Amino acid sequence: MHITPLKQQHLSPLSSSMPVPKYDRSSIKAGIVHVGVGGFHRSHQAYYMHQLLGAGQHAAWGICGIGIREADQQMNQVLQKQDCLYTLMTQHPDGEVRCEVIGSLLEYIFAVNAPKEAIEKMAHPDTKIISLTITEGGYHCNPNTGMFDFDHPDVQHDLEQPHHPKTIFGYLTAALQLRRERALPAVTILSCDNIQHNGEVARKMLLAFAQKQNPELAHWIEEELSFPNTMVDRITPVTTDTAIKYLKNNFQLNDEWPVVCEPYIQWIIEDNFSNGRPPLETLGVQFVPDVSPYEKMKIRLLNAGHSVLGIPGAIHGHATINDCMEDQVFASFMRQFMDREVTSLLGDMEGIDLTVYKDSLEARFANPNIKDSVSRICSESSAKLPKFLIPTIQENLRHGGSIKYGTFILAAWCYYCAKQVDLKQQEIEIIDERKEELQHSANGYKEDRLSFLRIADIFGDLLQSERFTTEYSKMLKAIFEEPDVRSHMVALMSQGHGTIE
Repeated sequence: MHITPLKQQHLSPLSSSMPVPKYDRSSIKAGIVHVGVGGFHRSHQAYYMHQLLGAGQHAAWGICGIGIREADQQMNQVLQKQDCLYTLMTQHPDGEVRCEVIGSLLEYIFAVNAPKEAIEKMAHPDTKIISLTITEGGYHCNPNTGMFDFDHPDVQHDLEQPHHPKTIFGYLTAALQLRRERALPAVTILSCDNIQHNGEVARKMLLAFAQKQNPELAHWIEEELSFPNTMVDRITPVTTDTAIKYLKNNFQLNDEWPVVCEPYIQWIIEDNFSNGRPPLETLGVQFVPDVSPYEKMKIRLLNAGHSVLGIPGAIHGHATINDCMEDQVFASFMRQFMDREVTSLLGDMEGIDLTVYKDSLEARFANPNIKDSVSRICSESSAKLPKFLIPTIQENLRHGGSIKYGTFILAAWCYYCAKQVDLKQQEIEIIDERKEELQHSANGYKEDRLSFLRIADIFGDLLQSERFTTEYSKMLKAIFEEPDVRSHMVALMSQGHGTIE
């Protein structure tokens, strides 16, 4: 069987078996420079732009990808080899796999080896938007203070060597200085990271760094640049060898890094751009004056819902999120968490029916072809739960709402961190920068039932609430004495708003 490598020159014969770009990629300008090209960017923003380019007459909105980390070397190697093409594999619940070659990514710069080229690209007259998926850590925001972390060694390096930066802020200030010197229009900084008020965070961190490096530039940034907040959504699990083999077996195509995703896609953006924007509303993107209510909905329902399934799911031994959803106890527990503890905290949002949205989440999580691993969902829970779950508990404490479901997840997380094994004594894969600290604090429960809660930058003021600590202590005792989380979930649901005794 002859296997054809994915390249521009091979698109024509491939077009008989799957959709490929019909537009002339050589005539497209890179109006967007995107930093942090991973699976999500390629399933979401790059897919939207691919659709737009395919509709014609939008040739100013191609993408140049940039990798600023050493870890981006593999992506660089694959994309250079494949002319920046890749296959998007959309996995439908009924088993259908829709494969399509995406062409909106026109070039890729591995900035670690070519910082000047990356800076010049950001400063190019064609560039109108610099978008980001750099993960939460890339913003160098101190979680305790909300201020910029100037102590990070990479930040110190960028202040001392501005022409050879390592952080996104080093690259942005170098490029924006060139734009200012050349009297070019400002750009829009478009964060697509899963951070509440992501545009505001990007703005605050960039201004802090620029003020330290070049106060005049900071003033220009403050006056000229836009930082719209956005809400993005599409479940995109890690690509596995299974996806690569599928393309070889079914299409005789060798794509070294395809992207697997679900059919659902959503993008909500504040309509605030410095230098023009693509007409994404033609593709169903919502432009709104304030994205905050939509962010809160997604974070409190989708992101928290994932953790509500994943943490007890890992203890029980479920491998994937759809495994959790196939277990009626887990599925019911998550829905009751959403209905009883979250929904009343969310306001009305134009274009959103919360019941329909929650129904869609259940269907998405249950998609048997996505197979999103529990270990991925639980990864970096120390960074996720303070944003996704704990604010719901805190708000319900203030308003007298139910806290049972959220509190149970925190008690289960303590067990998960302390024991790091499931019910069959199989090791749980825990991916968390604070793994050792979490394990140490969780194991202190024997001497101090509340030891885990004393990590202040994770749990905030929960320790001060007698109502919360009473509930938490009961649940913790129950789980450590009998780690069958499933039976505890059944008991909790059967008691309605009661507690585990």
